[in-house]
Amino acid sequence: MRPISLLSAIAAVSLIAAPVAYAQTSSTTTTTTTRSDTDTIWQKIKGSWNQTKGAIKEQWGKLTDDDLMEIQGRRDQLVGKIQTRYGISQQEAEAQVSGWEHKQKSM
Repeated sequence: MRPISLLSAIAAVSLIAAPVAYAQTSSTTTTTTTRSDTDTIWQKIKGSWNQTKGAIKEQWGKLTDDDLMEIQGRRDQLVGKIQTRYGISQQEAEAQVSGWEHKQKSM
């Protein structure tokens, strides 16, 4: 009787774990797609950095020309400079850059 109980327990765990594994796979795909979109946007930004600097200065006027030279189209650097110049949290800077990316994507 004991092996039957063990098999029942394994079957129950398998049924519970299967949907969780599927949910993790689908969220990973969403994250990958979003990251891919962001990477594509930033590749374009890096390619046209001289034109993009003007749009960034319009959005974040406290960034200096030296800041923009240092950033050179790198998203993480932009987030850090915004955080420093505006005295905001990293999460807030990330949110601002994400909103700006969305705006750039739709243009």
